[in-house]
Amino acid sequence: MKMETSSLRTRSHSAYRLYYHLVLSMKYRHQCLTGPMLDRIEMILRDLLHQWDCELVEFGGEADHVHLLFETPPTVKPSDLVKNLKSVTARRMRKEFANELAPYYWKPYFWNRAYALISVGGRANIETLLRYIENQDDPRKLGQPLD
Repeated sequence: MKMETSSLRTRSHSAYRLYYHLVLSMKYRHQCLTGPMLDRIEMILRDLLHQWDCELVEFGGEADHVHLLFETPPTVKPSDLVKNLKSVTARRMRKEFANELAPYYWKPYFWNRAYALISVGGRANIETLLRYIENQDDPRKLGQPLD
């Protein structure tokens, strides 16, 4: 899927383009996710993100972790969103795949408590942005107007 980064999304008083890369790993890094499980996790995440007015751009995973790239409006608090994504997917997966997960988790575990959430830039990488900000006409760096 080609990610459209050239135009900003707008709301009444803001223009934005916010992308995040989220990595969730299985509790104890158990390699228990199967193809059908990954398909179901993707469906659940797509639906949940839509409910938060967000969009799933890309999803992928392996037996012990998943990656998702999503876009969100500035009104969404990322930590609250991640908490919701983890709790709902864990609850549904433990219910829907109870037999498959039973050999790995005898307690109500699914995701590791930790996660990685990385903000993703648009067209400019971090070095370009740093140079741009550093080269602004900062009045503190300029002389007095009549010097």
